[in-house]
This record gives sequence, structure tokens and C-alpha cells, in this order.
Amino acid sequence: MAGLTAAHRLYTSSGDLFDLCVVEASDRIGGRILTAEFAGDRVEMGATWIHGIGGSPIYAMAQDLQALTDPRPWERMDGFPTDPLTIAEGGAIVDPTRVVAPVTALYRRLMDSARAGDAPVDPKDPDVGSFLRRGLERYRASRSDAGGGGEGDWTLEALEDAVFAIHENTERTCTSADDLRWLDLAAESEYRDFPGDQITIAKGYSRIVETLAAAIPPGVIRFGRRLRRIEWCPDGGGSGGPVRLHFEGDYSPIAADHVIVTVSLGVLKAGMGLGKEVGLGSPPGPGVVFSPALPDFKRGAIGRLGFGVVNKLFMEMDDDSERFFPFLQMAFDQAESSARHVAKIPRWLRRTHSICPIYGGSRVLLAWLAGEEAVEFESLSDEEIIRGAHATLDAFVPAVHPRIARVKRTGWARDPLFLGSYSYVAVGSSGDDLDLMAEPLPRESGGGGGGDDAPPPLQVLFAGEATHRTHYSTTHGAYFSGIREANRLLQHYRYTSSLVQQ
Repeated sequence: MAGLTAAHRLYTSSGDLFDLCVVEASDRIGGRILTAEFAGDRVEMGATWIHGIGGSPIYAMAQDLQALTDPRPWERMDGFPTDPLTIAEGGAIVDPTRVVAPVTALYRRLMDSARAGDAPVDPKDPDVGSFLRRGLERYRASRSDAGGGGEGDWTLEALEDAVFAIHENTERTCTSADDLRWLDLAAESEYRDFPGDQITIAKGYSRIVETLAAAIPPGVIRFGRRLRRIEWCPDGGGSGGPVRLHFEGDYSPIAADHVIVTVSLGVLKAGMGLGKEVGLGSPPGPGVVFSPALPDFKRGAIGRLGFGVVNKLFMEMDDDSERFFPFLQMAFDQAESSARHVAKIPRWLRRTHSICPIYGGSRVLLAWLAGEEAVEFESLSDEEIIRGAHATLDAFVPAVHPRIARVKRTGWARDPLFLGSYSYVAVGSSGDDLDLMAEPLPRESGGGGGGDDAPPPLQVLFAGEATHRTHYSTTHGAYFSGIREANRLLQHYRYTSSLVQQ
């Protein structure tokens, strides 16, 4: 999204000023945007939601393309389901009035407080996860029933823990953080959604990037060129352009005056030998290396920001047309060792918050996985995944007894072109790091001017969702960043032209 947006902006706004080249490592456009077909339905393997419609450039583009309606069924075409059936591990329905509603309301109040900037930050535990758990403890302390009145083998506190964890696990998929204790609490108030509904794109998210690419002349996008190294000139000099791009395989290097780097934060981390926070241990690819190495301010921002893994599992049920499947919220027992644990449920599904049809009446079910579980899931065979799904479904909805015929799934963690899903502001980082991610190289000295020996300006620019302070982790954040960097170059040449004319 960021790269195609920047190229589109430069081409449509500058005439013949730029000799453009878009270097794409894979054999397709779109990056972490990929629409697919499964069991007759249109599904999203990557970006799924338009996060609010008021002011969203993605919504405006989809509306202009008439892509928001389609006669064919698509994922979440009826919006996000609002009628969950919450079931505890083992099959007992959790009381919606006495447990689910008050715990859900508590969680929303806490997160609303965090996003409004009203949440007190504890210097010892300045993270979202600890703040949420402190809120749950205060809620219990204020209650008059002292935690009695559970259901069956479940105490009330155990049920509350399990329902609270549903919302925490939802937040993990929204942020990509494996553990909410990794999320910086103070930074929550800077993140912004657009107002209005959160919707999906009927004709597919890929339609947006296809439209951007269609306006770029043939031959500008070069596929299958996996970038390995970027040479730049922080001290001046260079021949044939101050930047040189080196690729895997037999492709010749490309010399350029400017390069806008839009690879994922995961690929940048891998180029620095990082990647453990997404659960990989060591990344399955070398990433992109800079020569000379990136300056300390840029390396620090890359290292401090978080980048996690979120995967989607689509499951096609068998052809029993009479079978109804609910929007199932799964309340897993949070005690480390408990008789309530169903042993056959695999570890990689125990922090999945829900399984539900991708729209009402669909035979395709969807589960979201995040963090370590999402990484482990990528290493399993389809047969192992189906067995694990059956064991989990039998433990929660044995009366429905759904059978999974086949699955379709994502694998963003081990894809060497991405090495994860999207960014978050981790404890130890801040919105300032997102601004540092956006700074071009070489860094402006602030002296203004420079002599003949000064390095060429704006050699390496950075765009992508992890470079936007308030809209990180989103496609519209990536879009805005592409516009920002294209405008940076356009303004530079307009300023330079005005100086020459003077």
C-alpha cells in the first residue's frame, strides 16, 4: 500500500520529473493485502477492515470504485457480529447478564480510559496488560458478594477471568502483541481510528492496490526482485546516483537518486539481527541490510518498536445445510492447572477468543491467532489443524458437532518478505519512535545549505504503517505514509526549482 501509493502520487503529480521504478520482491502486488476465494466466499488473507469511514482514504477509494457491494458473499458482509454466545471450556453457557455483560463493560471502560489518555501510568508497570488486570482487581474488591456464586465447577472469579481473557485475546489480534504487558499504556492515547462503522470491502481489499497499480505505466513495477542491501552515501560522493540497491540472485544493482523503503518493520528488524519478539527465535530470512549501517537513531527506533504476528484460520464445515453455528466466544480456564482443562484442546488454540462464521449462515468459520500461538500454528499440517479444531469445537459446542472438511490459512511470521503482521508501540518505545522511523537519510543537520561536499539529500526515505504516529498498524496509515514521502520529494524539487529560478 505505501509503495504503490507513493509511486502513484509521484507519477500523477510530477509529469516526467521522476524516472520511477517500483521494486517488488514477490510475484504479486499488495504486500500484506491479499484477497482470496475459499468455499465460494471472498476472504481476506491480510488486511480485513476499514477502521472507520469518516475521513478514511481507503473508504473513499472503495466508494469511488463501487467496491463496497457485490452480489457474491464476502467476509463480514453483515458487519461484526453483535450476538455472541459465550461458552466456558467444557461446554457450559456463561451467564450473559451476571458475568459476560459486566465484565465486558468493565473491559471497555478500561480501554476507553487508556485511549482517552485518562489511565494512570504506573512507573513500575507502564503497560496495558498490568493496567487492565489492576482494573479487574479493583472491580472485584468493590463487589459485595466476595466472589461467590459460580456455575458448576466454575467459581465466579474463574468465569470472570475467562471472559476478561476473551477481550484481552481480542486485543492481542488487534495490536499483534503476544502479551498485553508488552504494550505501552501511555501510547494508547495517540492511536486514532476514524469515526463511523468498521466495514469490509465487498469486492476485496486487493481491488484498492490493483487500482493504484493500474495508473502506473507498464514496466515500472519489477517483480521477483528481493532486496538484500541498500548502499547510501552519508558523507557525499557516489557515482550513478547516491543510492544503490542490491538484489538476491543474478539481478544487476539499480542506482537511484532516491529510494522510498516500504519493507515491513519485521524485515528491517531482521536486517539488524532482531526478530525474537514475534516468537521466531531467529528470523527465517536475512532482511534488508544497509551499507553503511543505519545511524543510531534509526536503529534504536527499529529495535524498540514492537512487531507481532496475527494469522487467520478459515475452516469450511461439511455440507450439512441444517447445521447452525453461532458466534462463539470461548472462555478458556485461566488457571495453570485445573480439572476444568480439556486436555485434547491444543495449546495453539487456547488463546483464540472466538470462532464464528464469516457472515451469518456461512459454512466458513474463522478463528484469529496471535503471538506465539500464531507462529506455532504455521508449523502444523492441515490435518493437525483440523484435529485441533475438532477437539476444541467438541469441548465447547458438542451438540452442534461441526466437522471441518478443509482449511485455508495465513502464514505471515515465516514469510521472509514480511516476518510478521503489523507494528505496535512496545514498552520502552513511544510515538517519537514512529516519527524517527519516518525520518529520511541522511538526517538533516539543521544548518541549512551545505557545500559541494555535502551528501545528496533525501537518499533513503521510509514509508509504511510502522512510520505513522497515529495510524500505525493500518492500511490507511500505510497510505498516508506513501503520500507523505512522495510529497517530501515533490516539495524538495519544487523548492530546488524555485532557488534555480531566483
